[in-house]
Amino acid sequence: MASSCRRPEHTAPPDVVSLSSRMIEIQTQMSERAVELLNLPEGQPCFLLDVGCGSGLSGDYLSEEGHYWVGVDISNAMLDVALDREVEGDLLLGDMGQGMPFRSGTFDGCISISALQWLCNADKKSHSPPKRLFTFFSTLYSSLTRGARAVFQLYPENSEQLELITSQAMKAGFSGGMVVDYPNSSKAKKFFLCLFAGVTGVLPKGLGSETSDRAVPNQVQYSGQRCRFKNMKGKSVKKGRDWIIEKKERRRRQGR
Repeated sequence: MASSCRRPEHTAPPDVVSLSSRMIEIQTQMSERAVELLNLPEGQPCFLLDVGCGSGLSGDYLSEEGHYWVGVDISNAMLDVALDREVEGDLLLGDMGQGMPFRSGTFDGCISISALQWLCNADKKSHSPPKRLFTFFSTLYSSLTRGARAVFQLYPENSEQLELITSQAMKAGFSGGMVVDYPNSSKAKKFFLCLFAGVTGVLPKGLGSETSDRAVPNQVQYSGQRCRFKNMKGKSVKKGRDWIIEKKERRRRQGR
């Protein structure tokens, strides 16, 4: 599933990515927020996992904060860029949809920036998004120490994707939910899935909550119970009256 990424000395560096200062700034900001949501012990170096590490921009921030890390990415070209940049973490080539190949209790926490939503796509006929999500979350759960957190910044296409992702995470044993920063801003709004492994923690507040409209939630708490997503008759809640009213209100706010 995975292999260590070490490029031979004679291989030419790939011409695949131009790391603009704006890209670096955005990635660093989102990484900083993800680490904040991890709620790590202050002043204590931790061993962290960066899923979808890409060229290692998030890892740079982890290193600056004094943490040790392992990065996993499906793109060999992006990992080559990380190697050229001489990042301090260890790099692993692998598909997160096939699971995390680490021993139980290896990591003190996990972050992922702009990667999780790709598991909702079926890029091959053999790909089943629910199965790939469950495989990822269940193996990730095992690789974390009990009480650790995993924080995923993601760009969901719609509410159905969010429900698919969170339901598979809860099925794998996690508790937690979605933290939404600046819910009223079309540009600054960010989604962070904050998961707890082995404990039920208090979901952090989203940034900008003091100015948010009450109709725009900036926290969505999920339990480990699958019935959270279905009513007693087994029908999806999203088709019900409350969902329709919420959808109309959301469209009204968007000016539709």
